Formats: sequence, structure tokens, C-alpha cells
Amino acid sequence: MSGTTRNKIAWVVFAFLAIGVGFYPILYWVTSEPFGLLLGKAPALLESHLWNIGFYGHITFGGIALLTGWSQFSKKLRSRKLKLHRNLGKIYVISALISGVCAVYIGFYATGGWITSLGFIGLGLVWLYTTFKAYLAVRAKDLGLHQGMMIYSYAACFAAVTLRIWLPLLTLAFGEFLIAYKIVAWLCWVPNIFFAYFWVRKKGISLV
Repeated sequence: MSGTTRNKIAWVVFAFLAIGVGFYPILYWVTSEPFGLLLGKAPALLESHLWNIGFYGHITFGGIALLTGWSQFSKKLRSRKLKLHRNLGKIYVISALISGVCAVYIGFYATGGWITSLGFIGLGLVWLYTTFKAYLAVRAKDLGLHQGMMIYSYAACFAAVTLRIWLPLLTLAFGEFLIAYKIVAWLCWVPNIFFAYFWVRKKGISLV
């Protein structure tokens, strides 16, 4: 199999996962009973209006960020439909910032205690920082910094996908959801950031 073919397959898988998980939050809106991660939350938390705003804001705008962000890495889109690329980029930045703020807030209430909370709060802060830096860079017409920070930003965003890959595997491996969830709070995004680091280095992008 040639390198070009492998790259095409990787791109299709990448887009498929981003789109699939991007639509996943719809299930929370159409299901009347507690569903998914809500099953492990205390009744008092589920009745909190502020927490619900944070939770649904996070998953909804996070889904939109996933759905719009993957296309930003398409060279064809950037070269042939620059206006669409920019508009999708604006939607991504707004969605990522809203979802990131919500993520930091609900991270304090994460199942599993302080280990899980620190993992998800850290993810939210990294996502906010890299997204905002990418926005400031494109405003300053520093396209290299913008591209590099967008790679980091979407690596953080893609944690929504890697979490759903790792969590069932870890739950099977340890035989307990709570242990798996504490690990996945870090595993879903730290390797992604390392991947982004090597990708940025390979592209020769300077972030200084």
C-alpha cells in the first residue's frame, strides 16, 4: 500500500470519526431519561440549572466544533473555497470557546474525583488557550502560528473521539468503569497533544 493510499484512508477514517461523534450529542437532546454519562450523576446535580447549561453547552458546541473543525485541514477547501474555509473556521472558534468554557466548569463536577477533574479541566484550558491563540494569530495574519495552533486546538477537540475509543477498552481491561474513567480523563487528550507537537514539527511550523 502506497503512502498516498494510506494517507487517504487515514483522512477518511479521521473525517468519519469526527462527524460520527460530532452528531452524538443529539442523543442527549432526544432521550427523555438520563443517558450515557448522566447515569452516573447525582440527582441533585442533574437538577442544577447551571450545571445543565454547562453540560449541554459543552456537548452541543463541542459537537459543532468537531463537525466543522476537521474540514479546516483540507488543502482543497482552503485553496478552492477560501470563504467557506473562513466561515467554518469562525464557527469552529466560537463553538470551541463556548464548549471549552463549559468544559472547565463541569470539569469540577466530573465523576471520579479530583484526578478526573484535573484531567478534564486541563483539557478545557488547553483547548481554550490554543483556540484563542489560533484566532489571534489569524487576526495578526500570522498564518504559520495560526495553522500550528489550530492543529493543537483540534487535537484537544478530538479528545471527544479518542475518549470514546479508549473508554470501552479500558473498562474491559480493568473490569471497572471508574478506574477506566480516571485514566481516560488524561489518556483521551495528552497523547493527542504529543501527536500535534510532532505534526507541527514535521511541518516546520514555528510557534515562537
